[in-house]
Amino acid sequence: MARDLPFVDAHVHLWDLDRIAYPWLTPPFSDDGPNGSVAQIARTYLLDDYLADAAGWDVRGVVHVDAGAAPEAALAETEWLQAMADARGLPNAIIAFAALDDPQVDALLAAHARHPAVRGIRHIVNWHPDPRRSYTPRDVTRDEAWARGFGLLGKHGLSFDLQAYPGQFPGLARLIAQHPETQVILNHAGMAVPGEWNDWRAGMRALAALPHVAVKISGMGFTHRPCARADIQPYVLQTIDLFGADRVMFASDFPTDKLFGSFAAHLDAYDSCTAGFSDAERAAMFAGNANRLYRLGLDLT
Repeated sequence: MARDLPFVDAHVHLWDLDRIAYPWLTPPFSDDGPNGSVAQIARTYLLDDYLADAAGWDVRGVVHVDAGAAPEAALAETEWLQAMADARGLPNAIIAFAALDDPQVDALLAAHARHPAVRGIRHIVNWHPDPRRSYTPRDVTRDEAWARGFGLLGKHGLSFDLQAYPGQFPGLARLIAQHPETQVILNHAGMAVPGEWNDWRAGMRALAALPHVAVKISGMGFTHRPCARADIQPYVLQTIDLFGADRVMFASDFPTDKLFGSFAAHLDAYDSCTAGFSDAERAAMFAGNANRLYRLGLDLT
């Protein structure tokens, strides 16, 4: 069982709502929009809360990914997390927020990169023709300003966590191919939209063809509700088939994925989906790949 393996959680969020503002966690809440109502998780969630949820798993490392703080608080979030890492040893890596189309993004990237735990940047760019699914009013990845910002990541030694929809992947693949110096990690198995299987496969194939793109399997409930193993297994197996077991990471996406089930329910489902893989492949997907790609330097023996 995967519970017997070391686990490096490649996608975790923490927030202190008394310290930093998170607009998406601020009422009023509604079932409209891509996340549905987030009222269930709209409360402070700290490291000890995460460790309690993850009880029963051999968590060796944690990658904290930008948690949707107000944009002006991006650096404050990094400073808070770095202080936590210094005091507690977790998180082991920070993926900070920066809007890549911001004219001042170079300065913000430099400021983030000065923190030793910062490994990369995430800028959520999900755009879909259906406004109920879109996170952004238009597809900013088509803008020259966004492309210029992406091009600055390598200068600062930063990776990029990509959260977008499959329809955006072919265009993004062309940009990413121009920057082999920048490790890209696709979030949430590409966020397949039900009924758009062919678009998902085509987009995932375009990204998987680039050796410096990897993928995290998590967040399946964003596009599959309810999030049952039978529904997600084809996407899990296809993702591994396209990227290979050496470029796939499993992650809890907690506490966001708490909207769709318990920590154990998600991780046990990924365990079951990959029961047919070798011990070495499973060890890589549950820990080794995240350790390598996020440059954590952990001893997983």
